[in-house]
Amino acid sequence: MLPRLNNKPLIINNILIPQEFKKILPYNSNLKYLAREKRKAGILSEVIFWQHVHKKKFYNLDFDRQVVIGNYIVDFCVKSLGLVIEIDGSSHEDKIECDRNRTQYLRDLGLKIFVVGDLEVKLRMDLILRDLEEFILKEFGGKG
Repeated sequence: MLPRLNNKPLIINNILIPQEFKKILPYNSNLKYLAREKRKAGILSEVIFWQHVHKKKFYNLDFDRQVVIGNYIVDFCVKSLGLVIEIDGSSHEDKIECDRNRTQYLRDLGLKIFVVGDLEVKLRMDLILRDLEEFILKEFGGKG
């Protein structure tokens, strides 16, 4: 049986991408309101990225924004793939160890992480989407 998202299989460059991440992710409800506030904050690079992927504009994938996973809030998540997208700006420069711990935690949950720079999103969103497509093909396209 083909994996389905809204009755449509995910096919990129004629390659079927399984959408079978079914793991229930840990959730810290104490971060719910902070995640909501982060969505409202309107960080420019996140808004630009969101404009290109929300409402299933990117391969009909369902992206969520500012998602609580355990004790972390990730910028974007595609739950059907187990994919996290992080947009790192200057605020991450002094949080190297924290980012390393977050990355390891997310990987231990079986998630794949696509990291892109804030400035890259602002200047070359077309390239970011192409890179994301290639990342999905590389990380998820060889299955099934």
